[in-house]
Amino acid sequence: MQKKTPTTPTVRNRKARHRFEILEKLHCGLALRGTEVKSLRTGQGSLDEAYAHITAGEVWLVGFHIAPYSHAHADNHEPKRRRKLLLRRVEIHKLETKVTQKGLTLVPLEVYFNDRGLVKVMLAVARGKSRSDKRQDMKKTEHQREMDRAMRRRR
Repeated sequence: MQKKTPTTPTVRNRKARHRFEILEKLHCGLALRGTEVKSLRTGQGSLDEAYAHITAGEVWLVGFHIAPYSHAHADNHEPKRRRKLLLRRVEIHKLETKVTQKGLTLVPLEVYFNDRGLVKVMLAVARGKSRSDKRQDMKKTEHQREMDRAMRRRR
């Protein structure tokens, strides 16, 4: 059976690839309330300051802002509450051993709906980049753009 690729992301952490060096990616589920899912379907979420941490054998997503659903009654959700990530115990243990190494962290890259309509998170084990690393990456991308422009002009 061929594995299907995820659908277009509902929410993306655009700054993560600039701030962190991505070492490994992992797709996991996210435990949400009904109003949170409805709000995400309208694109009302932000991963800008979000991160994940492991506490007592569970992985939690902290700082993920989901705006309150506009058509909900008084029982709406808290926008910045911490949310549980759904992973197997073996996967959590593997992540825990990697994160305890110096300088590694868990960063959410994107939140999307899979083909069954479930909310999934692409989580990354990442290392923070230094300023010189960021400068090197910017130089590489600028050089690649110049090469692409030159190739287009030659045609």
